[in-house]
Amino acid sequence: MTTFRPYRHNDATHCLHVFDSNTPRFFGPHERSGFVGFLQEPQRPQDYVVVERDGEIVACGGLASLDEETAGFVWGMVDQRLHRQGVGKALALARIEQAQAMGKRRLTLNTSQHVQTFYAGLGFAVVNVVADGHGPGLDAVEMVLALPDRV
Repeated sequence: MTTFRPYRHNDATHCLHVFDSNTPRFFGPHERSGFVGFLQEPQRPQDYVVVERDGEIVACGGLASLDEETAGFVWGMVDQRLHRQGVGKALALARIEQAQAMGKRRLTLNTSQHVQTFYAGLGFAVVNVVADGHGPGLDAVEMVLALPDRV
């Protein structure tokens, strides 16, 4: 069974395992220290979730409010062993729903060329690409999704 719950600071080791399973294809090794710092921030449980399958953390991701109308995906990842099994889609859709519940009109994210097709399939559009922006061989791909008005 797959469940979502708020991140707790004692989840950090498990989230780092998920990160490491995606390095170097999806994250540059130099990004790990930034993720460690992110996980250690005191307010982290308020905006970051973990996804558990049968009691094991298999994914994590967050949503940051950037301004009154815009939210951004932050540090979203799925254990490499579970890619293409629907976990990432469920995580993304949950964050889209969360942004809509917050009254946001737009979602942004920064990913790599290896994941941009996944997000394009959810309706995100590429707005900028920086070659090697995340490190050698990892382009920085900025994407945006317009959210429908809530009725």
